[in-house]
Amino acid sequence: MRVLVVEDEKKLAESIRVGLRQEDFVVDVCNDGISGLWSATENSYDAIVLDIMLPRLNGYDVLKEIRRRKIWTPVLMLTAKDGDYDQTDAFDLGADDYLTKPFSFIVLVARLRALIRRGTPERPNIVSVGSLRLDPAKRRVHRGEHEITLTAREYGLLSYLMRHAGDIVTKSEILDNVWDSSFDGSENVVEVYISYLRKKIDIPFGLHTLVTVRGMGYRLMADQPDEEASVGASVNAAESASAGASADGAS
Repeated sequence: MRVLVVEDEKKLAESIRVGLRQEDFVVDVCNDGISGLWSATENSYDAIVLDIMLPRLNGYDVLKEIRRRKIWTPVLMLTAKDGDYDQTDAFDLGADDYLTKPFSFIVLVARLRALIRRGTPERPNIVSVGSLRLDPAKRRVHRGEHEITLTAREYGLLSYLMRHAGDIVTKSEILDNVWDSSFDGSENVVEVYISYLRKKIDIPFGLHTLVTVRGMGYRLMADQPDEEASVGASVNAAESASAGASADGAS
């Protein structure tokens, strides 16, 4: 059984390597996200142990790119972070299991063997919020049966919002997770792209799911009718009916 370990704490990585070799695993180790991604895509593994907080490219982005390339090797995420949202992010992106540091080596081995026994069925992980669906493997977005064409930045923003559906996310959180870390422009760019998204995922469908929470940030909700659009439609319908009645009276 061949396993890739992507972990930047070199002592921990070496400890995992030695322990797994004693359990009859063949082990490759990488200490940053870029080299880990290269190994994961260029070699065949039975499982991947992937830290989240990695230099050069974080574990979330490594996992996202692995799945985008349709590599379905089971992935067990390692992290010092401990929270429901961290786990949700990992699972939404296609992780198969999750361990929080510090962990028992016995548990790590047991989890790896369970993942390997399960195998690697192809399972693109569709993210859904109401009628909105995002396919990370194909990078395609649909509202119901209608496909929505997005730019790369719009896609990244929508993906982040969908993975945090129902939560309020701030402009700074969006910039940290969607824009490059070297971006030093105004936070107002977020407002611009929120507007772009609304024009593609909400307005054509008479919905209001991408909500501005004044003074706090933005929240993506399940399908909700756009009340202003509904009122406008009702007014137009009433005016049309009134005009029709007047015409009938005149005749």
